[in-house]
Amino acid sequence: MPYLPEKVYADMRRLSMFRDQLTEDRIRNINRLHRELKIYFPEYMDAFGKIDGAFTLEVLKVSAIPSDITALGAEGIKNIWHNEKLRGRGYSRANEIVSYAEKSVGLTDGTDAGRETVKWYAEQILKLDEQLAVIESTLHEKCREIPYAENILEIRGVGENILAGILAEMGDISRFDDVKEIQKLSGMGLVACSSGKHKGQTKISHRGRKRLRYWLFQAAKSAVSHADEFKQLHEYYTTRTNNPLKKMQSLVVIACKILRVSYTILKTGTTYDPQKLLKDIKRPTASQAPMAA
Repeated sequence: MPYLPEKVYADMRRLSMFRDQLTEDRIRNINRLHRELKIYFPEYMDAFGKIDGAFTLEVLKVSAIPSDITALGAEGIKNIWHNEKLRGRGYSRANEIVSYAEKSVGLTDGTDAGRETVKWYAEQILKLDEQLAVIESTLHEKCREIPYAENILEIRGVGENILAGILAEMGDISRFDDVKEIQKLSGMGLVACSSGKHKGQTKISHRGRKRLRYWLFQAAKSAVSHADEFKQLHEYYTTRTNNPLKKMQSLVVIACKILRVSYTILKTGTTYDPQKLLKDIKRPTASQAPMAA
């Protein structure tokens, strides 16, 4: 019988699934917004830069096509940002946006339809951002109800969104007797690719909860980017003399390591110790060190 999460884990699983649905809707709307802007404002990427950021969307919600942006002017754009209480370096782009709009070679026929379409997609993405913020805030609160979960956040790069995704997919830790059971559940268990006498490479099985595997992999990538100990570990795995790993293989190993660390923390309540990770790195001994010329 498949596992059905209970209590806080049931809430987290449902919230996580809903977050995934909203994220997919957001991506879909962004892609459609790209399509419309390529028709009516082909210079939009140069003008705005990040198309799904608040600075861009708030402008498109009001002035969706180049002629509208030109009429609005740089000060009008800045007023929109000011009224929405946006802060940052985006204000410096206002003149540049207007300049690109003035020189645009976009389609000028059917602009009434284009205007409404672009505005609608911009509004939808902003609404989805608000809904995602509420869902993620609730997920973070649920995370804090799980004993010792906050200790995992001591791993630099493993933020609340990633942790919530892992815990929502994994469920109650008490149902596992060994971390290898969770590794198997995530589809990160190792299997040999062989046929008859042929022995291929060992790979992960990919059988199990795809979303758990996704969040563990996100944790690995983020930890390697932000935590010094994981950077060192990743470099060691990919450059060691004996059996160096490819970058993707190294990230899988690190994902499994993060899983083991998280399992230990949740089971025992211990705190995270980055120095323990570095014990895997085998330093050359004096006898192995290259002799000076």
